[in-house]
Parts: sequence; C-alpha cells; structure tokens
Amino acid sequence: MSRNRKQDNLIKGHPLTNQRRLLLELLRDAEGHIDAKELYRRASTRDESISPATVYRSLNLFKELELVDEIRLGKIRCYYEIKQSSEHQHLVCQGCGKVMEFQNPYFQKLINAVQREHAFKITKAELYLEGYCPECEEKKKTQ
Repeated sequence: MSRNRKQDNLIKGHPLTNQRRLLLELLRDAEGHIDAKELYRRASTRDESISPATVYRSLNLFKELELVDEIRLGKIRCYYEIKQSSEHQHLVCQGCGKVMEFQNPYFQKLINAVQREHAFKITKAELYLEGYCPECEEKKKTQ
C-alpha cells in the first residue's frame, strides 16, 4: 500500500475505519442536528455490526478532532453536527424536538460588548431558544 493510500485511511492520524467513515457520511447527510441514538439507528440499518458504544466512541473522537460540534440543547439531549465555519444559533421545538438554525448579528454584538466590558476573551458562546415550531403551535391551538 502506498503512503498516500495509507493517508487516505487516516483522520488526523487516527485510523478511518469503515464504521467511522459511515458515521461521518451519515452526519453529513443529516444536514443539521442528529442525536447519538438516531445516528446509531441509521448506521445500524447499513452496518448491523456497529454498536452504540462504537457510535459514542466515534463521536467523542470526532469532537476531539474538531470534525463535529456537540450541542447540548435542553437538560438531557446532545446533538451533533458537522463542524461549520459560520456561527449560528438554535431554535428547539418543545413539541416535536425539531432543531432549526438561525443567525442573528445581535448575538455577535453582545459577545463583543461583554468582552470589552469585562476584558474577557470569549472562546465559545452558544444560544438556543426553546418554544414551538409552527406545526406544533397549530396542533396546540386545535387541541
């Protein structure tokens, strides 16, 4: 096997196994946020040998290698998404659990103001808002 071929099978020095490749593909295909349970469900339909432990270990490695972001939305659930270059915030539906992204320039202005006022270098800031998506809000009205 040539040196280039070996490098194709590595992620920042770590082996790129078929299962890791599958998980990264599923994360990319999710086009947004997915929790570990749903990632396992999707992966196991394509590779019956994959285990929940493999999914969690791989997600931890992907976080360590800065390939994915882990977002804790609410008290219990963690969601994962392929690392993005742009800052964005999240809306979380309390009815169906859907996660939507949005961007707002005021959030960055707030961060800048806090840094100036407190002489504090902010390296990470997350914002998520909980409520109901239009579909769930409509269902609440008709009940």
